Amino acid sequence: MTTHFTSGVTNVTATGSGGKLKLPDPIKFHTQTLDFDKYTASDWVITTTEAGTGSATEALTSADGGVLLLTNAAGDDDFDSLQWAGGSGAVYESYLFDATKDFFFKCRVKISDATDATMIVGLHITDTTPVAGITDGIYFLKSDGSTTVSLVVNKNSSATTTSAGTMADDTWTTLGFYYSTKDRKFYIYKDNVLAGTSVNTNAPDDEEIALSFTIHNEEAVAKTMSIDYLSVGKERTAATEL
Repeated sequence: MTTHFTSGVTNVTATGSGGKLKLPDPIKFHTQTLDFDKYTASDWVITTTEAGTGSATEALTSADGGVLLLTNAAGDDDFDSLQWAGGSGAVYESYLFDATKDFFFKCRVKISDATDATMIVGLHITDTTPVAGITDGIYFLKSDGSTTVSLVVNKNSSATTTSAGTMADDTWTTLGFYYSTKDRKFYIYKDNVLAGTSVNTNAPDDEEIALSFTIHNEEAVAKTMSIDYLSVGKERTAATEL
């Protein structure tokens, strides 16, 4: 049964600037959702490596919900990596972890080969060779030779890695985390089911991070990565309501 709140619902104090709205104040969180009904290459800094012939491609593909498809060339160690730029021409690092502010990320992705490919998706600092090792970020990693996908919470190359489960070839997987200030833990989700928790010991609180994703061949066979959506949000550091 539908519940009706005819007087509205709010997430801020009644006396603040958004307190009289009949809906949650949208400024409470800094949020971004990309549903890939549109893709503009200049919104991203794209880094590719092609060991042989051919070039990686990034393009929308016809699929329900809007999907971005990354396709590597067929060289061993070829990769295609995208970081959010917002049309600025440089990586736009617009999120900073704060232990006193809630933070979330969610995505729906699939890769053509869940064993012989490396996948990274989440937020990390500017990095042109992410598979070689990211120093700061909060991201999901599926490494070469394993179908296990893990949340990596990484500051200055000191990382806490927590398994979220496994992936399968060409199979949609929903991954997400929610950082709660109540107990200062990351809650990790796979396919919308709680898969584990992580401490915030190595959360990168001294570096801004950017939406980022990478697909990396681990053999001389072209690999693909499909992204249905990316969504991120963090409670604003400056108080929006008193």
